[in-house]
Amino acid sequence: MEPPFYAFLEQLALTTLRHHWQIVLLSAVVCGIIYEISRFVSPLLFPKTFQFFKGYNAPNWHIHVVSTVHCVTVVVGSFFIMADDQLSRDRVFGYQAWAADIYSVSCGYFIWDTIIALYFYKYQGITMVFHGIASLSVFVLSFRPFVNYYGAIFLMYELSTIFLNINWFIDKLGWTGGKVQLINGFFLITTFFGARIVFGFYMSTRMWSDIFAVKELVPWRYWIVYGSANFVTLCLNMYWFGLMVKMLRKRFTPKPIKQL
Repeated sequence: MEPPFYAFLEQLALTTLRHHWQIVLLSAVVCGIIYEISRFVSPLLFPKTFQFFKGYNAPNWHIHVVSTVHCVTVVVGSFFIMADDQLSRDRVFGYQAWAADIYSVSCGYFIWDTIIALYFYKYQGITMVFHGIASLSVFVLSFRPFVNYYGAIFLMYELSTIFLNINWFIDKLGWTGGKVQLINGFFLITTFFGARIVFGFYMSTRMWSDIFAVKELVPWRYWIVYGSANFVTLCLNMYWFGLMVKMLRKRFTPKPIKQL
């Protein structure tokens, strides 16, 4: 006899989640473990930096460590998803167990991220709570299964987050304005523009074209959740790209020499 939990998943039309909920929970636990490891290891590796940290600075460092590990993991996985023949043949309703496992990792991360945002609500604000919930909703609904091929678009966005996190670490380590940050800034701008704007706009157009072709099979809640998430993300990507350009120009624009 199947557990009542599985019947509940069937009622929600999250058919394949019965095979992946264990990885979702494991991922959330692993995120917590990585956070705790960073709490122990990071101060030993960077004692000069941590001695000046106060309040939220140290937890924020550990949060960025977890974020970076998650980003690297899912970005690598996204390349394999986009190259999968079975998913490419049925881009809307196709299913591969190993691909769903990768989405499960992100689900677990966003559960942990939402809990962290609530715990540090004073510092992160309500927007990060909503961000975690919205991101979790998008990936949970993929267990219908739904757009398991195009889910890699959202995972690919995290490629630029890796360099964004590195830029954050560079600032905290006191290397602001150096060659390391300049090189990282180049990769940050390049990957952000390429992955989030060019690739993101192109693949979003393809995704909605495919979804519209089978529109009678797609529940209204999927149109609302994915439509809202995709539109907001694309708009935010354009806004964030402008902010990053300004940020990097500010760091590397030579200061005028004062005349004596």
